[in-house]
Amino acid sequence: MWRSVAHAVLCVVLTMGLLVASVRPRLPPLAPETSVAPPGTRAMWLWERERPEAVVDWAKARSVTTIFAYYDPRADVTELTRLRALCDDAGIALDALGGEPAWTTDHATALAWARAAAASGLFRGLHVDVEPYLLPAWEERQAALVPQLLRLLDELVLIGPPVELDVPFWLPTVQVGGENLADAVLARVDGVTVMSYRNTATGGNSMLGVADDLLRRAGKAAKPARLGAETQALGDCAYCTFHGGTDSAMRATLSDVDRAAQRYAAFEGIAVHQYDTWIALTG
Repeated sequence: MWRSVAHAVLCVVLTMGLLVASVRPRLPPLAPETSVAPPGTRAMWLWERERPEAVVDWAKARSVTTIFAYYDPRADVTELTRLRALCDDAGIALDALGGEPAWTTDHATALAWARAAAASGLFRGLHVDVEPYLLPAWEERQAALVPQLLRLLDELVLIGPPVELDVPFWLPTVQVGGENLADAVLARVDGVTVMSYRNTATGGNSMLGVADDLLRRAGKAAKPARLGAETQALGDCAYCTFHGGTDSAMRATLSDVDRAAQRYAAFEGIAVHQYDTWIALTG
């Protein structure tokens, strides 16, 4: 997610998502399933330049099996090359992280980034964070922007590496041209990370509560879905983040999510946003 510049907008979006979730129709219970990831499977966003050795040591200690590392094609890749080598030694997958809301319409920039990431040989896949709803024109031009987002996804998957997209939990509430946006996205990408930013595990306004619809849809589409956990400060949305708490308390809550999420066939573990604020949690 686009860090500090998007925080105020994100808090509004998350609150709006809660209002949408409160009127969502009750769905029938799931039959028992086996998720695609064992309990404790973790991923992690890495937006900033950090010392590779420290990142991988933290990842190993927290059962992180995938790191989404920010990639700038214009920057020196010495540290990323070192990070890749350490990840290989630790059995950790390294994916290229990138994206801006403007990529919704600026496909040339997005595709140039993806091609450079693929050609670098550093990454297993592409972890894309576009978030078109952060564009000022989203409310007025949603019907025009959604098809452009879908065309971008069609173009990205042709480049080669697997494409995983960050999506808001309320994505299934968006209908455009008779098509559900969540289903349309899942039909195109190789997997999603649901920004299920809540600091409780179960119940209506919880990580699993808000992500239930998307997890079900991902299961039907046979696509893996991670759940996202936030550790950054999010303004007046204290229930959306583990910021201000302890690492041990967050890990206990995420373990509760793991246990409850085993009934979702699509569940592929939890991704923590993000490294620099995760390590700042006390305890």
